[in-house]
Amino acid sequence: MNEEIQAIRQAAQPLTGGSADYDALLERCRNARLVLIGESTHGTHEFYSIRSAITQRLITELGFNAVAVEADWPDSWRVNQFARGIGKDESAIDALGGFKRFPQWMWRNSDVLDFVGWLRDYNDSLSNNRAKVGFHGLDLYSLNESIKEVLGYLEKHDPATAHSFAKRYSCFEHFGGDSRRYGLFTGTGVAHSCEEEVVASLAELRRKKGSYLQLDGEEAEDDFFHAEQNAMVVANSENYYRTMLRGDVKSWNLRDRHMMDTLLALMTHMNRIHENSRVVVWAHNSHVGNALATQMGRHGEFNIGQLCREHFGDEAVLIGFTTFTGTVTAASEWDGPAEHKAIRPAISRSYEMLMHQTGLGNFWLDFHEHPSVAEHLRPMRLERAIGVVYHPETERQSHYFAASLPEQFDGIFHIDETRAVEPLERTVDWEAGEVEETYPSGL
Repeated sequence: MNEEIQAIRQAAQPLTGGSADYDALLERCRNARLVLIGESTHGTHEFYSIRSAITQRLITELGFNAVAVEADWPDSWRVNQFARGIGKDESAIDALGGFKRFPQWMWRNSDVLDFVGWLRDYNDSLSNNRAKVGFHGLDLYSLNESIKEVLGYLEKHDPATAHSFAKRYSCFEHFGGDSRRYGLFTGTGVAHSCEEEVVASLAELRRKKGSYLQLDGEEAEDDFFHAEQNAMVVANSENYYRTMLRGDVKSWNLRDRHMMDTLLALMTHMNRIHENSRVVVWAHNSHVGNALATQMGRHGEFNIGQLCREHFGDEAVLIGFTTFTGTVTAASEWDGPAEHKAIRPAISRSYEMLMHQTGLGNFWLDFHEHPSVAEHLRPMRLERAIGVVYHPETERQSHYFAASLPEQFDGIFHIDETRAVEPLERTVDWEAGEVEETYPSGL
């Protein structure tokens, strides 16, 4: 047995399937303001389930007061309203109805449904409405829906300004509501961009904040915050779509910078409600793990994990997941149907293969608690990342990258054999079972 395997075996905490599996992690998070919990695929049941269980304990035992996820702001806000008992939806499954954009299964699945139901029940048990825990989206793909949300807010509170915003936002109508078409035509210089219009709209909304907040009450502040975040999504989404087709570092960095800015805005907003905002972040390993420890960081890409580490230091705890084999819910192409796919066993010279070779099965590995194992694992190895698209036939090129796992994360959960998350809508392609990948990366 080589030194790395022996070191892991000595340091790893086997998982028994009970709540006590997370005791050590909870202790590590006691003084944290942020706990970022990743996933090495966007379609694995165990990752969602364990992440939910940890989050429930962070909320109930350590007072975390928001969950921020790799999802669009308007769709997540609808869940937030339901979870806090102030929305129009009558059930958790109704509240998830906003997630219509590909990949629907990422948030419309049985594990998220269970968590949203739990969150509503927990919030209903609280006597103080201001203590209720929120659910928020960090991503920027919702350009068209966010435009509707901004205009809806202004039509209610300032019809004249709503009219001027509608004229600015009509710039996008030339592209038939297709954001990628907008990016293609403006990114290549074929059409004039809407950059000036969206930046001006965001600036004007912020200038008028004082007059809108003259409306009394916490609800008015929440409503404005929702509108402002949607206006920011529109501005940053316009920039993202204009650059994404280049497939370069800039588009990735724009997206993760937006997620970080949204997180900081959320925490600032929450500080006016709670004395100390504490947030759990759910996103892919590629966003949560410190990018400086990966080949993407060496190419100039950063991510929300790196930005949180730089901004919050040890008050941010970064948690990753790995798996050796099993099944996964993923598509074969961008905008394709959800499929129930087999995950190929991890390749040699990868962290996943090393974890498998320990023979421990499922376990938690804390790199801070066990610096000797961190030293053994610090040299870069291959690490697998499966997004919403999975190409098993080109797995080495499509889904592996070089990284230093102990530099990426404070600790990882390894689940040796995993199973696919169950979509709320099971398509023929998913029911067909394990069939033989993101755009641009799909993570």
